[in-house]
Formats: sequence, structure tokens, C-alpha cells
Amino acid sequence: MSTVILDTITGKSTATTVTIGSTPVVSASANSMTIRGEGSNQTSIQQGLAKMWVHFNGSGSQGVGDSFNHASITDDATGRYTIDFTTNMGNTGYSGGYDAKAVNNNSGEATYIQTYATDSVSLKHYENGTNYDSQENAVTVHGDLA
Repeated sequence: MSTVILDTITGKSTATTVTIGSTPVVSASANSMTIRGEGSNQTSIQQGLAKMWVHFNGSGSQGVGDSFNHASITDDATGRYTIDFTTNMGNTGYSGGYDAKAVNNNSGEATYIQTYATDSVSLKHYENGTNYDSQENAVTVHGDLA
């Protein structure tokens, strides 16, 4: 097996494109990197990555199972939490998802991100109009970092 050690890879035909065979694999410009996606489409690596995610226990200890770019979890009230980011988002127009395991398996369950801020998200979980601390919570955020 060979090892290649270098500081810079420069494409042969253009300085910003690396090609394997006849397929452009990676193209970089202006702090953006794309890679060949499905078919002939290019996919932005930065835009496709989760910018924050956390899996935590919401009943009492808020123990974190695993996370990325999460600084802290605040237990605001029963069924309500705020997740602070280590690195802020660039704006409040990012996308997020929140899922929680139902406590009472009621049909009127709702789990959602209530507030999007550049430095945090506020979460809410309730069943049939009553807030509950869910034992398992998972949150993911996609968008541009500051």
C-alpha cells in the first residue's frame, strides 16, 4: 500500500477540480465544496451536513446520549427544553427536526421546534394538551453556520 502525503491537491485541467478517471469528484471554490451526487448532479458538501444534533433524556437529568455542536440543554419547564449551540447558525431561517418518544401514547401528541434562534432552538412536547417530559428526544439542525 502507498501513502501520499501533501498539503495541496490541484486539478490538472483546472486548479479547483479533482477528477478520477473522467469523473469530476470534488470541485472547490469560494469556501464551498461540491461532490458528484446522484446521476450527473453536484451536491454541496457543506449544505448537506447536519450543523447540530443531539439525543438526550428529557426526564430529570437531561443526560446526553450523543451530540454534535450542542453546548447545553436547559429544562425550561415540563416538556419544554432549549438546546444551545456551540457554534451559532448564520440566521434563523435554517431547518430543524425534533422527535420525542410518547410518554402516554396518546393520540393528541405533538412534538416540535417552537423557536428558532441563531444560538439555540426551543422545543415543546405535549400529549392531549398536557406537556410531558419525554424520555428520549432527538433534534437535528441543517442550515448555514455563522
